[in-house]
Amino acid sequence: MAATDVLGTAQPARSRLGTARRKWGEDLGKGLLAVCASLSILTTIGIVIALLAPALEFFGTVSVTGFFTGTNWAPLFKPAHFGALPLILGTLKITAIACLVCVPFGLGSAIYMAEYARPRIRAVLKPALEVLAGIPTVVFGYFALTFTTPLLRSIGIDVDIFNALSAGIVVGIMLIPTVASVSEDAMQAVPSGLRQGSYGLGASKYQTSTRVIVPAAISGIIASFVLAISRAVGETMIVAIGAGLLPTMTLDPQRQTETMTAFIAATGIGDVPTGSIEYKTIFAVGLTLFVMTLVLNLFAIKMVRRFREVYE
Repeated sequence: MAATDVLGTAQPARSRLGTARRKWGEDLGKGLLAVCASLSILTTIGIVIALLAPALEFFGTVSVTGFFTGTNWAPLFKPAHFGALPLILGTLKITAIACLVCVPFGLGSAIYMAEYARPRIRAVLKPALEVLAGIPTVVFGYFALTFTTPLLRSIGIDVDIFNALSAGIVVGIMLIPTVASVSEDAMQAVPSGLRQGSYGLGASKYQTSTRVIVPAAISGIIASFVLAISRAVGETMIVAIGAGLLPTMTLDPQRQTETMTAFIAATGIGDVPTGSIEYKTIFAVGLTLFVMTLVLNLFAIKMVRRFREVYE
């Protein structure tokens, strides 16, 4: 069909169909997004490379079996002992205590904010929790040393000045906002039809919250737990200040202990000669910590995918 201009002359119609020409800005944006997505992978690869070479040199001198099963950790003394089991035990002990604090209190806070709190209360409570997450960890460390430990002693618990119990409790307090915020977001994402259907069947708010909403949001809740556990495993300042720097082979949380991160922090700022076997212990312990966190995250991804398939 032909078009007519103002003078009455017939003009051929211009076709508006066809493939749209890609703008150069789209390619640029796509490239920037790819760089952002690759940054974390490149960072992880860089960390592995930085840890791997010195750690392999360390394990070329020290037995791997002796490192993971030895119960005496004294790499900076003569004679040196490289049994890292006390450090691993101290890390797991602090993490377990922190989980006993942050998991129930964080999940309880999330259920309250998502299902019970009025909008005004939630508008105040959630920012307050997020402010708690922004407090520097060194402040939490001195809080554990100067407040939590004296408080435990005042109620009759015979703890050392530096002890795993107070440090683990404070690490758990620090992680409550992490569990609460992520879990609450997961519960808010649950379709309202599930709530309405539960109420229509005569369920109470408590039954709906615990038997419908929590199971439906379980993938996000598990993700919050894993994020909190990873933070607890990698925490440094709280455990260095509150738990001490003495590696001990004991499950008693009232006694002083040392974690892997605390050892790395204390040794890295010391007078250990670069390139020595004592210096390389930092990389061996760091690589062990990296592998532990990686295994935890892989397990968490598997669990989240499993439950997500059930509820999506």
